[in-house]
Amino acid sequence: MNEQFTRTAQDMFAAAKDARIPENIQAIAEDGVQKSREAYYKMNSVAKDGAKVVEEVMLATQAGAKAIGEKLMHNTSVNTEAAFDAAQALARAKTIPELVRLQADFVQQQMAVAGAQSKELFELSAKVAKQTLDTVNAAAAKSFEQLKKVG
Repeated sequence: MNEQFTRTAQDMFAAAKDARIPENIQAIAEDGVQKSREAYYKMNSVAKDGAKVVEEVMLATQAGAKAIGEKLMHNTSVNTEAAFDAAQALARAKTIPELVRLQADFVQQQMAVAGAQSKELFELSAKVAKQTLDTVNAAAAKSFEQLKKVG
């Protein structure tokens, strides 16, 4: 049985040795390979552009988070310094009415500062959100345009 299989395989290889692939089949195969290569290059370009888009969005998001973080740190530093100054003034108070007045002034001042800081932080957050959203929208539009060109 093994010999018969070997002989059949040898006969097939001998017959195939002289066989030719028709030119139209070769042309179809070559055209298919070329079209596949072109599609790959287009999709590869779109993928690279997509990676750039993701990077742009991440950088915009990171910059926004950094700006908000810096603002929070600045506000914390300013508020802490004000608290130490108030504590020092309270420690120097000579009378109870002076102590109460200093405390009331500090609380009133900090309420105004907290309101202003909250407003600034809200405006910064809105600005960062808008910039990030604009970056995402621009990136999405660019990606869709790239996909249209590929399609």
